[in-house]
Amino acid sequence: MHIPDGMISGGTAVASGALSLSTISASLVQGARRLKERQIPMIGLVAAFFLIAQTIHIPLGPGVSAHLLGGALVAILLGPWVGCLVIATALLLDAGGLGHGGVTTLGANIALTGIIEGIGSYLLFRVLATVLPRTRRGFLATTAITTWTTALVASAVGSALITYGGSLGAQGVLPVFATVVGLQAVIGIAQATITTLAVGAVMAARPDLMATRDLLPASATAS
Repeated sequence: MHIPDGMISGGTAVASGALSLSTISASLVQGARRLKERQIPMIGLVAAFFLIAQTIHIPLGPGVSAHLLGGALVAILLGPWVGCLVIATALLLDAGGLGHGGVTTLGANIALTGIIEGIGSYLLFRVLATVLPRTRRGFLATTAITTWTTALVASAVGSALITYGGSLGAQGVLPVFATVVGLQAVIGIAQATITTLAVGAVMAARPDLMATRDLLPASATAS
């Protein structure tokens, strides 16, 4: 989800920026500890794919847009810390070079995509993986549910940022929520489908490079 400049207040921008900056700092430390040399090609491939996907935008409401590929794919493949860094870098390039999102709202956009959709997806994925069957279908179902759910949560939080914490004010909360969250629920189906197909492809080709490989069914790790 992308929020452009002028849609949130100065206080909201500072608060979300501080949250995102602290999370990125933690990601740098934790990511460096966990990074393996053999994962670097995967990181580059996922980062390029994510950045390209960010250029496909679908309007959700006043000044707000969504992209078909969110942070769930990055988190499931790369893990929460490296994934958050990849997302933050892509959003920075997106805002600075491609004109999507905004400079003053960069912290908010990182919070939505990097923290909620990224780190949040990783945590939710691990919880769901303990409930659903440990099979290929169960793994892919977990991917789809996680992607759709975290995208919906991010859109709800984004709606709150541009209403309660932004230019539209609290009086616009109901129509904004109905529009943004309602459309994201539909777009999320396509997003979940794309993410699931991508995760399935990596699972078949290089499951050993996945950050969630410990949750894979035995048949996938054996291949």
